[in-house]
Amino acid sequence: MKKLIQFFICALVFQATAQSNLTANDWQNDLKLLQSTVHNEYSFLFKKTTVEEFDTQVDELFNAIPSLEDHEITLGIARIVASFKYGHTDVGFRYQQLPINLYHFNDGVYIQGLHKDYEQALGAKVISIEGVTIEDALKAVYPAVPVENDQYFKAYGLNYLRIPEVLHAQGIINKLSSTVEFTLEKDGKVFKQSFKTLANKERVPAQYGFVKQKGDWLDARDSGELPLYIKHLDKIYYYEYLPKHKTVYVRHSQIQDDSTENIPTFYNRLFDFIDNSDVERLIIDVRLNGGGNNYKNKPIVKGLIQSKKINKKGSLIVITGRRTFSACQNLVNEIDTYTDALFVGEPTAENINFYGDNRKVELPNSKLPVYLSFAWWQDKPQWENAPWTAPHVAVDMSFADYKSNRDPVLETALSFSDPNFIMDPMQHLTDLFMAGKMEQVMVDAKAMVSNPKYQFFDFEGQLNQAGYNVMGNGQMEPAAFIFKLVTELFPSSANAWDSFGEVHLKMKRFDEAKEYYNKAIALDPEGETGKNARAMLKEIGNN
Repeated sequence: MKKLIQFFICALVFQATAQSNLTANDWQNDLKLLQSTVHNEYSFLFKKTTVEEFDTQVDELFNAIPSLEDHEITLGIARIVASFKYGHTDVGFRYQQLPINLYHFNDGVYIQGLHKDYEQALGAKVISIEGVTIEDALKAVYPAVPVENDQYFKAYGLNYLRIPEVLHAQGIINKLSSTVEFTLEKDGKVFKQSFKTLANKERVPAQYGFVKQKGDWLDARDSGELPLYIKHLDKIYYYEYLPKHKTVYVRHSQIQDDSTENIPTFYNRLFDFIDNSDVERLIIDVRLNGGGNNYKNKPIVKGLIQSKKINKKGSLIVITGRRTFSACQNLVNEIDTYTDALFVGEPTAENINFYGDNRKVELPNSKLPVYLSFAWWQDKPQWENAPWTAPHVAVDMSFADYKSNRDPVLETALSFSDPNFIMDPMQHLTDLFMAGKMEQVMVDAKAMVSNPKYQFFDFEGQLNQAGYNVMGNGQMEPAAFIFKLVTELFPSSANAWDSFGEVHLKMKRFDEAKEYYNKAIALDPEGETGKNARAMLKEIGNN
C-alpha cells in the first residue's frame, strides 16, 4: 500500500483547542497517557533525545501542572513532543493570531504582510516584542517548535510569534493579552505598534509562507512583475521558457497532482519541449515545496535521468529553500543520488533521512491532538545522513530583494557558469590529501571556508570526522595534520582543540595534549567539550 507523506505544516494549521474546564488531574492523566503511548508504541522516536530526558520533562510538567494555565500546559506538552525534533511529530492547538505575517530575511525579521488596519507597520523590521529583543524571542519559542533544523524554524517557527498564548507560555510577555506591542523600525525610524488578535478564529491568509495583496490584506512587495517563484500560485507547478538564457524554469510547490494536469503528464510535456527546443538548462525550483506523496516523484526523477540534454553538470539546477520538506526532501535525495544536479539556494527544512507519516493520538480529557511519526524514510546510507541537504551554491534573500521583486537565487542559478566550481568540497580535499598535496589542501580549504557560496557546508564537522577516520586507521601523523587544519580554520571551536589534543594524547605527546585540552576548556569552560577536556587532563596526570 502506498504510504503518504502528509503535506503537514504544523505551525500554520492549529487543529484543536484544549478545553478550559479541566482539572489538574485531568491534564496529568493526559500527560501520563502520552508518556506511556510514546514508550509502548513510539520508542523508536528516541533518536535525538533520550528516554531519560523525555521522562524528566514529563515529570517536571506533571509537577507544575497545578500552578499552570491551560495554554501553559498545552505549550508544555508541545515542548516535550518537539524534543523529538521531527517536523511531522507535533501537537495541534488552535489559538487566535495577531494580524501579521513575519519572514526571516538575511538582514532580519520583517513584517511581510498584515491586515490593512495596521498599514503603517507594513514592511517594518521587528526589533522587539514587549521589550524582548527579536533574537531572544526567537530563542524563547524555539523549544516549542518541532524543528528538524534551523531552516524548518525559519519557515514555520516564526508563526509562533503571532500567538499570544505561545508568547506568554514561553516567557516573552508577562501577562496573557489579546494585544501585543512590537517595537519596529521602518524608513530609519523606530516606533511601537500594538497588534490585536484577529476575531472569530480568523487566520492569517498566508500561502507558501507569504501573504498576498488581496482584500483586507497587504503585502510589502512593490507592485510590478512578480518573480517567477511566486507567479501562478494557483497552480502546483508550471514551467516557463527563458529564451535569453536558453533555460526552462519550473516551479513545483507540492508533491501532488495539479487538478488540471497530473505530474506524469506535466513532466512528459516538459521533457518533450526540452527535447524539441533550443534549451541548454533546466531549473527546478522547489523552495516552496512542503511535500505530499513521495510516490509521485518517480516521473520527475526518471525523466531527469533519461534526459541526456539536461542531466549533466551545469545544465540541471535545483533551487531549494527553508520550506523544502517531507516528500520533497525525498525528491531532493533522489535527484542528488541519481543525477548531476547543482543545488542552489538555502538548505532544506528536513533531515536527509527522517521520520514522516504520523498518527493522531487524541488525549482523552483535553482532546488535544498529538501527532506521532511512525515511518522511517531512509533514502541515503546512515553515514550520509545530515540535518539538511545543503546547497552547492548558497544564496538567500534580503528584505530589499523581496520588496523590489528581485530574486537573487534565480539570478545566481541563471548566471552560473564556473567550469571549475567544486561541487563536493570533501572529495576535492580528500583527493588532494591522498595525492600528498598538503599545502594545496590548506590553501583550498581556507578559500572555500571563507567563500559565502559554501556557507552551509559543514567543513568543521566533515573535516573533524575525516580526522577521526584516519586516526582510527592508526595513521596518527596524517590525523594530526587534519585536526591542525581544523584548528586553523575554526580557532574559536572548543571541539577542534579537544580533537587536536586527543590525537596528541594517543601519540603520547603529553605536553602538547595538555596545551590543546586547556584551550578547549578556555573556550568551553562549562560545556560538554570542556568537561571532556578536563577528564582527559586528569587521565594525562595519572600517566
